[in-house]
Amino acid sequence: MLVLMLAVNDPAGTAIAFAKALNRHTEHTCRLVTLETRYNHGWDADLHLPDLDEAGLEEVHALLRDADVLHFHMTADEDQPFGPFLPRDHLRGKAVVHHHHGHPDFRGDPDKYRRKYAERNRRNLLVSTPDLLHLLPEARWQPNLVPQDDPRYLPMPGKHPADGSVPDHPVRLTHSPTRKDLKNTDDLLRAVDQLRTEGLHLELDLIDDAPHVECLRRKRRAHILFDHLQGYYGVSSIEGLSQGLPTIAGLDDHNRRHITELTGTTNLPWITTTPRNLPQTLRQLIQNPGLRDKAGHASRRFITTRWTDKQLAIRLAEFLEKC
Repeated sequence: MLVLMLAVNDPAGTAIAFAKALNRHTEHTCRLVTLETRYNHGWDADLHLPDLDEAGLEEVHALLRDADVLHFHMTADEDQPFGPFLPRDHLRGKAVVHHHHGHPDFRGDPDKYRRKYAERNRRNLLVSTPDLLHLLPEARWQPNLVPQDDPRYLPMPGKHPADGSVPDHPVRLTHSPTRKDLKNTDDLLRAVDQLRTEGLHLELDLIDDAPHVECLRRKRRAHILFDHLQGYYGVSSIEGLSQGLPTIAGLDDHNRRHITELTGTTNLPWITTTPRNLPQTLRQLIQNPGLRDKAGHASRRFITTRWTDKQLAIRLAEFLEKC
């Protein structure tokens, strides 16, 4: 089966990660066409329209013609031009998938999309996190993935003293918000200021608009990762868990229930807290290297046993095969 993914931009590099995982772990072929680069994160790309010459455009045309599945990400659909081509002209005999990742337009007016899909009889709908099922209950949750065996996603050894002693260097806390207003960044900064006034040896690495490879390198050096407290988890969480970091996110009961159902375990690795309790949560992790080490091992173990790229690629492939 030939799957053609189409996206205006690739949200957090998730589409290219799915494409690579499908190609690596299933018998299917997946290609990705993108239109724009947003932010300066340097995600990997496949067929990026601004970079294509005439031969590249012909390849896009051939893929539109020959694909078995057109898999649209974010707000893209068949009426979104991709260079000189309109996907609507190539729908005959193809399955169509719509895959949502929490774009502000979708969050702001999900009924607009629900009406569109109902009018077009679209039933192959995916969302990237369980909270989005509230907005599109007809969809299936398809978790984002990371290539956990890639060296950039491996834990960095030697960050925690083998004897459990408190090291001389500061504990490094990392946070990489694409949009600070949506990621509880202000709550984190207040907590860090409070802990510093208490004399705790803490370094905050706030990663802002950095290339993704640099972001991964800096996260890997950290001792603790803070995602956000919005009730769900972000791609940053999955990266941190894979790198063996104690990872803080404010998962709500809805998200925990769906993750438990997917993974078959209630022993989830995220360290959950609230804005009010964040200083206490951080204080415990900073003062206890053994607790950080235990949480980090649990993070990595969860990704390598319950959330591998192969497991999630097969889950997506099984969905696409039924479209």
